[in-house]
Amino acid sequence: MLEAPKGERRRDTPAARARQGLLVVGCFVLLLYAVEILNTLMLHSLNRTFGLRPRSPDGLLDVLTFPLLHANLGHLLSNTLPLIIFGFLVFLSGLRVFLTALASSWLGSGATVWLIGDNVTVGASGLVFGLFAFLLVRGFINRHWGQILLSVVLFLAYGGILFGVLPTFAGYISWQAHLGGAAGGIVAALLLRPARRDVRNAGNF
Repeated sequence: MLEAPKGERRRDTPAARARQGLLVVGCFVLLLYAVEILNTLMLHSLNRTFGLRPRSPDGLLDVLTFPLLHANLGHLLSNTLPLIIFGFLVFLSGLRVFLTALASSWLGSGATVWLIGDNVTVGASGLVFGLFAFLLVRGFINRHWGQILLSVVLFLAYGGILFGVLPTFAGYISWQAHLGGAAGGIVAALLLRPARRDVRNAGNF
């Protein structure tokens, strides 16, 4: 049996993934704050240009930009901690898993808002719901007891946010973005389901 070089094995340790996860997720959050600072200086005019406009042909491009924008600093602050926590936990399974879950949540959230949204929408909460849903369901899909235990802990701590996928009378909350993001997270978990023998041998969260 051939063994991987020692340097490669060291780079793939849980500690190395944790450091890389903190770096990648931290840089993404810093990007959100940089965009918010710029947007604030421009009196949030970016929201009118790059916020997601439902059922508008131009709005299809807004799918790529709307999670980077926020209504105000308070809106961004409310997304920051769960985005860091959920993003970091997903990244512990590797960069490919993180990027797949993030992209699926991003597109699922954007597509749902474009199809059934009511107003111009901005914010990363769809990503938060997508990463959270991914963490909740993947253990059951993979039949991985460690991941199931993590999903139970996360549900007990953050399960209340799932009410955000329900239609609400609060016009400033986009339940469509939450619902689409959560659906995207579930799709990512299904796409990333490993082969049965790999599930038995899997040892990370």
